[in-house]
Amino acid sequence: MLKISSRDNEKIKFARKVRDGSVDNLIFIEGSRLAEESLRSALKISDVFFTEDYARTERGKKFLLTVKTSNLAEVSGKVFDSLTATKNSQGIIVIGEKPVADQNTIEAKLSKISKISLLVLLHQINNPANLGAILRTCEAANVSGVIITKNSADVFSPKALRGAMGASLRLALWTNADFFEVLSWAKEKSLISVCADINAEKSYLEIDWNKPRLLIFGSEAHGLSENEKAEINEGLLIPMENKVESLNLAVSCGVILFEAKRQIEKK
Repeated sequence: MLKISSRDNEKIKFARKVRDGSVDNLIFIEGSRLAEESLRSALKISDVFFTEDYARTERGKKFLLTVKTSNLAEVSGKVFDSLTATKNSQGIIVIGEKPVADQNTIEAKLSKISKISLLVLLHQINNPANLGAILRTCEAANVSGVIITKNSADVFSPKALRGAMGASLRLALWTNADFFEVLSWAKEKSLISVCADINAEKSYLEIDWNKPRLLIFGSEAHGLSENEKAEINEGLLIPMENKVESLNLAVSCGVILFEAKRQIEKK
């Protein structure tokens, strides 16, 4: 096992590049819970950096005995602090291979399930923490896959990974997609496109979620344009009281997805 006490160590420099998104095929995972989620997700792990304090904990001992890589490095506290992306580090960082996230990933997932129930399209979601929270909700609601358009936050950035709590390592994802190309693809797959729209006449409770659907959410700040909404089959709204006009995007996603889940499980 390697011990590192210098900030100028080549492995530490390399890990910083991964953290900053400068290495295309690798992701930076930090924290005990997320490190454990990487094992549950069967992520291919290349390197592990940890502190002596972490290695002494029961969680640390178990993780270090379980992880399948020979590239283990115990890092001094000061050097680890220079590497961490969070204020309150838990003493563990994992470098893993970035999961493949393209159209073929979604196609492969759909070929393995007997019935396509629900996919989610996220269009230009800019907040990485919000994006991560939505992905976590999508996994909890058992969606078939999530498509994320160009000009969205990086789903594999450290902040988005923390928000997703492992979901982005397990969900079938298609990133950097073109919005209108996805709609054409959905039509070919006989998916009914539906979006949240405050001007819609139908409540999310009135939608038949047992029909295969593509549920679409626009950006937090701007939503969907009129041109984009014109290409979508249906609109829905979440009825609200006390003159509240809108909900946080992740909350809206959760409200709708769990109604869809309820209907699908009921049938």
